[in-house]
Amino acid sequence: MSSSISPGRPPVSSRQMLQEAAFDLFLEKGYEATTIAEIARVAGVSRNTFFNYFAGKSDVFWVEIDDSADALVASLAAAPADLPVMEAIRRALLDVASTFGPGRVPWALTQYTLIGGADQLQASGMSRLADHTRALVSFTDARLPPAARPLGHAACYASLGAALAAAWDWASAGTARGGLEPWLDAALTPLCAGFQQAIDAAAR
Repeated sequence: MSSSISPGRPPVSSRQMLQEAAFDLFLEKGYEATTIAEIARVAGVSRNTFFNYFAGKSDVFWVEIDDSADALVASLAAAPADLPVMEAIRRALLDVASTFGPGRVPWALTQYTLIGGADQLQASGMSRLADHTRALVSFTDARLPPAARPLGHAACYASLGAALAAAWDWASAGTARGGLEPWLDAALTPLCAGFQQAIDAAAR
């Protein structure tokens, strides 16, 4: 699922080391002025080693989001067969959210001003959104009859939109933000309940 790395993902600690080196340089020099060679040098690895971990410079912003895509797939796969599809999606997204808190906030949500309107970062962010969307759509297609799948697809996009809005508000709340999970729960619960009613009606 991850867009930043080939199969055989390196240890998280190594990725974090490169991520931290990159962020230090971005803060000091700015995103555009920082090169991959400089990131590798500060992290104490070769430039070629950088590409064993990331496809490009913008990918260092998305370590936590890439990990969340893997966690989302795993949570959906573990959902009981008799669980309503929207409840399974809600629980899976909340499972992912439970790993984020005051001490773990994705840099892409808090330091986006370092990047401004950089097309590269925006494109890499969209690829992550696509990964999450494919995971949800694949899940709903497997669980729903054909007549209900169009609603399922709409529900997938709506759920991710609600999750993104909640995550943005959470990240913007500063040190009082607490954990991400309650913010997502407040946004997802009414949305998922409404879509489940519509899906049930379409499936009859």
